[in-house]
Amino acid sequence: MKRSFYLLFVGLFILILIGLFVLDYYRFLPKKSYIASDFHIDIIHSEIDYNQNGIDDYMDILNGAKKEVKLKPKYVSKYYSGGYPPETEGVCTDVIWRALKEAGYSLKDLVSEDIEKNREAYPNITKIDPNIDFRRVTNLNIYFQRNTIILTNDLSKIEEWQPGDIVVFGKSEHIGIVSDKRNSKGIPYLIHNAGQPKLEEDTLQRWSKKKGIIGHYRFQLQ
Repeated sequence: MKRSFYLLFVGLFILILIGLFVLDYYRFLPKKSYIASDFHIDIIHSEIDYNQNGIDDYMDILNGAKKEVKLKPKYVSKYYSGGYPPETEGVCTDVIWRALKEAGYSLKDLVSEDIEKNREAYPNITKIDPNIDFRRVTNLNIYFQRNTIILTNDLSKIEEWQPGDIVVFGKSEHIGIVSDKRNSKGIPYLIHNAGQPKLEEDTLQRWSKKKGIIGHYRFQLQ
């Protein structure tokens, strides 16, 4: 009887641990978030307000990414005539152009123009197609590397990671926007779409360890 009770207790304990792991993995467990001022970090604002809406570009980009968080588009990866998927669908790259659109920029046009003028800079492209080129992480990494401010990939320099920054992982495998929320270490949350339940989450460090950060950019055209 005692042995059966012990085994039952151990089994329940293991199930609870597994449940907590799954809940944490899918970001269902509530976590306290922090902001830059909690770590005496000053928020950097852009001197540019491209769409002249009274909000600087970096905050517009952040707000555009936050809208994606609220919409929670279904992760769907496919080709769309005209280039743009419906707002209810998207992948990681769609977070980026939608965020930039909030600031008044057309990433589709910017990337297409750069490809047309600097074809040799995009050796991965076998055939130019404006409908999809701006939705490829490899192309975006090349574009941002060529045309925007390049920043540190070191997460320990927490003050250099600012809301609205763009970050690329792995061998151009994934891309997201830096949030204004931070974890207890001061490392920012990531706004991205990899098909996960919550699009804004404390996962920047996890993705860094998993895939490695190959690009960290601030959108100011050079």
